[in-house]
Amino acid sequence: MPVLVEAGWGGVVQMPWSITWTDITDRVDMIQGISVTRGASDELSETQPGTMSMTLDNQDGALTPGNPNSPYFPFVRRNCPIRYSQAVMPTRSGAGPWPVAQCGDDFDDGVVDPVLWPGSYGGVSEVGGKARIPLVPGSSASYQSARQWTLAGSQITVKVAKLPTANGSSAAAARFMVNSTTSGTRVGFTYNALTGTLRCVSEVGFSDGAGVTLTYSGIDHLWLRLRETSGTLVWETSGDGWDWTVRRSLATPAWVTSQQVVVDFPASRTGGTADYAEWDLLGAVVRPRFWGVVNEWPVTWNGLQSSVSISATDLFKWLNKQPPLRSMLGMEVLTRDTLSGIYSFLDVYYPLSEEAGSTSAGSVAGAARTGALTVTQVSSGGTLEFGGDGVPETGETGVTMTPASASAGRYLVADVGPGFATDSTTWSPHYQLWFKTSTPGRVLLGIHDPSLDHQTILALNGSGVLVVESTENGPPLSVTTTTTPNLANGVWHHLVYDQAHKRVYVDGTSYGGSLLAWGAADYRTLYVGGYRGARLFEGQIAQLSIHMATGPLGALYSQTYDAITGFAGEAADWRVERLARYAGLTSVTVLGSTHDPMASQGPAGTGVVARLREVEATESGKLYAERDYYGIAYQSRDLRYNPDPVTEVFTISYADLETLQVELADDDQKLCNMVEASRPGGATQSVQAASSVLAFGPYEQQLNLIKTSDNSVLDAAYWLVSRYANPQPELREVPIEAATMADYLDILDADISSYFTVYDLPPQAPAPELRVTVEGYSETVKEGSHLIQFRTSASYTDSVWILGDPVYGVLDSTTRLAY
Repeated sequence: MPVLVEAGWGGVVQMPWSITWTDITDRVDMIQGISVTRGASDELSETQPGTMSMTLDNQDGALTPGNPNSPYFPFVRRNCPIRYSQAVMPTRSGAGPWPVAQCGDDFDDGVVDPVLWPGSYGGVSEVGGKARIPLVPGSSASYQSARQWTLAGSQITVKVAKLPTANGSSAAAARFMVNSTTSGTRVGFTYNALTGTLRCVSEVGFSDGAGVTLTYSGIDHLWLRLRETSGTLVWETSGDGWDWTVRRSLATPAWVTSQQVVVDFPASRTGGTADYAEWDLLGAVVRPRFWGVVNEWPVTWNGLQSSVSISATDLFKWLNKQPPLRSMLGMEVLTRDTLSGIYSFLDVYYPLSEEAGSTSAGSVAGAARTGALTVTQVSSGGTLEFGGDGVPETGETGVTMTPASASAGRYLVADVGPGFATDSTTWSPHYQLWFKTSTPGRVLLGIHDPSLDHQTILALNGSGVLVVESTENGPPLSVTTTTTPNLANGVWHHLVYDQAHKRVYVDGTSYGGSLLAWGAADYRTLYVGGYRGARLFEGQIAQLSIHMATGPLGALYSQTYDAITGFAGEAADWRVERLARYAGLTSVTVLGSTHDPMASQGPAGTGVVARLREVEATESGKLYAERDYYGIAYQSRDLRYNPDPVTEVFTISYADLETLQVELADDDQKLCNMVEASRPGGATQSVQAASSVLAFGPYEQQLNLIKTSDNSVLDAAYWLVSRYANPQPELREVPIEAATMADYLDILDADISSYFTVYDLPPQAPAPELRVTVEGYSETVKEGSHLIQFRTSASYTDSVWILGDPVYGVLDSTTRLAY
């Protein structure tokens, strides 16, 4: 029952694909064990940040922060990525030959097993819980099993612990092979130390001209697996032993289905200096239990014995530390390039939301040496005021320009810096701007290089139609009139100009196709609300940004227009993915299929977790951090509807529980028989269960939901009252000593919203068996023990009526309507 604890020294948690993991399992104090908490206390509570704690040996000082002699220096630091997985080793059952999936060795006892590895040669050994195979010049060595395994319909997995280096040799290789009865006919993986490549091979005569060669990655190829299924042989690699990628597949060679095979780890070297290869956890089935960051590295001493007792927290620690989000519009500007699929980036972003009285506006894009837009006077008269009317559903202000005339007043000018000038020469600029005016014939923005050779101006003509003025060899400028309607109509408009394809988009719609306009180069001076002292804009301007890209992205940026409604009406799953993008999360798992339309969450001011929780509460869903990767999962409420015995993760007899800790609860903790529910801009409505109020008295709750209709709010209120007007007795905690159970893997698979049945309950129970839904758990794994305390709820609480169903269609029993 080995554990696998790995640290991502120097890794950046928000870039999980780039983390190189180091196995620190041998430092874990398994007497004290590893403790993990996950999920919520019950179905009505929010999931809490998952935590993990353990004590690590520090006798060599390697885990002392700031120790320059540590092999991990300077990366023993706060927020170091860490993960823990449970490795379940196979056992042989029945008579041989056995499926090769039952070939397992954790290499932890320090002795080469003579029964499992009778063909071993060349001085192989077990060192530090690894299988060590020496690569000595001029000789070969291998762990080699007996011929007692079958690969057909089976699989075999191993973890790479250490690969050999070239060390001046003319040839050096380490292999993981499954051998046929014919010498040189085999399948497996070959690592070439000279080229740093991993080759997936199916050899005949020790050769395979069609082998697939990969540049070895210690991140992506940490685990190797051979798998045969239904006539196809598959080579797979993994970074964690859980999530696998197919690297090669072919029709299963005939010998695989007809012969017993040998598992072989040959290694050899020609010339150079000796070293070794190491392998680990052969045959292990991996179940991730925690993925997060270390909170601290406190070094303690017991006499001269040093240890570090660490705690770690999952992704929600990182999310909770994020600053409040800008408006949804602002976050779209900041994050939309993550959706481009090509190289693109935000170069400047002027929200223009400075407070009243400001005389300049800054860029928040983060680029170095981007100058502020400063208020510039032309002639005399006119005003320019910050803090005025802004784009709807942003909660952010804009700038209001009121010139005395087209040539007298104030506008904004910036030196966007040498970096921007270089970018505009290398990449294609894309401009975004929001504006509102009733005055045609004015300039929205303009930009030029120091010599005025390259100029671009976006303006409205005398009819309020958008025009693009440009040159790339000095004056005069060519003027291209687009096909937009009159935009000087006193309402907010969103403008995108794609200088890659010379297209304009207004309010999400493309106008005029590809325009006759010139390109960009060396742009340095930016004007907003006028151009070089003329055609001064009258009205409001907000949210100016310029993106750079290798190709056309105008259509992508034009989708930001929907932010004017705070994306009201989009489905809950889309909202979760959108908010996750704002937080920089690339992994979002959505489970379930019922996703109601969401109201606006447009204005700025709250953090990403608060907004995600609003969606979760509105939808009666579940939001939590993944335990196998840097990502979140969101479950819709229908995932829990009508649990089916076929999809239970496991069943367990009451006699197999830690029975001294089992309790059947029956109290008013969850009772709710009156609900007052409302939504932004909608009705406030009340629902009650009169019979429950009469029997138990009033138990009221308030619901404030970001729904888009009053009917949907009413449905949510009915849903709550129908489930909790009279809660039935339930098991709220189910303790299991999982390590001793035959279905250990199934128990490890149980996660939030999984369900299982406890059967053969004592005669005092209300029923012989109770089905429960997992809300969370606490687990402690020690040497030979894995105690999991599941926090559970009654699964029937989420049952809904199905017409004619013998279980879920019983009148007055299971007639709760879904919503």
